[in-house]
Amino acid sequence: MSITHPVIENPLTSAEKLALERLLVIAQGDTGQSRKVADFLLAWWNSGSCGAFDLTILWSLDEAIQKDMVTVFAMIGRVARYPDTLGYTTEFKAVISAWRPELQDA
Repeated sequence: MSITHPVIENPLTSAEKLALERLLVIAQGDTGQSRKVADFLLAWWNSGSCGAFDLTILWSLDEAIQKDMVTVFAMIGRVARYPDTLGYTTEFKAVISAWRPELQDA
């Protein structure tokens, strides 16, 4: 007798997925806003090693980025999962490589 495990489907809505993917593209850039978006995303990945996110940073971001962050923040609370379990390991490792290279392979 074999045991099968249920497949956990990606629980993101299309709006959440688009917001997250836009933020990931920005976070892999090299601007001041890119660093701030990376800080936001990496706080979700592992705030202990990557650092926390100061919410007042939102004041210095473009409104479109703020809206995407709000969408992703709500999604994180709703799905209660880390990004690697949602299929974003490669993208988050690219952000780590860009902004926290000392944490690569750690």
